Amino acid sequence: MSCHAVPNTLYFIPNTLYQITKLKNLTFLIFLLISLGSCKVNYSLSGASISPEVKTITVKYFQKTAALGPASLSQTFTEALKDKFISQTNLNVVDREGDLTFEGSINNYVIQPLAIQANETAAKNRLSITVNVKFTNLKDEKQNFETGFTRYADFESSQNISSIEDQLIKEIDDQLVDDIFNKAVINW
Repeated sequence: MSCHAVPNTLYFIPNTLYQITKLKNLTFLIFLLISLGSCKVNYSLSGASISPEVKTITVKYFQKTAALGPASLSQTFTEALKDKFISQTNLNVVDREGDLTFEGSINNYVIQPLAIQANETAAKNRLSITVNVKFTNLKDEKQNFETGFTRYADFESSQNISSIEDQLIKEIDDQLVDDIFNKAVINW
């Protein structure tokens, strides 16, 4: 056996392994593309699974029926729900007769004391908002629901609610919108 036979053999083996690995990767890529091309559900980075038949969404104005809360509560919540679908899906927002429709009301806005101290004063308060939602999916009626969603945010009782109310409402709206989005289009 000559000294040159060993290096040539060693060179041949890694080169062949490289070609086999390359072929496996190419086969996997082709399989993946074929698999994804035959799916009937659109997936997004948000985790939403929306049928390709669904193209539009309607978010009706959520009327505030709660006795308390700022006048802008309805507008900020309705816009937050629209914005979620605009940013997380490729659905077009239409004024009426969307493939998906959200409607409802904001029926509770309450501030309650929490963590009562020995001197019978609250160390913290809690702002809670409840939204009743009716969701209609014209393409798959099994997805329809009508339910209430409640979220809250706590704050120090020493804070003036009027100075932090907008911030708390935004925080709660974001949580409510996430809950509604998840129930409507994330089917885990």
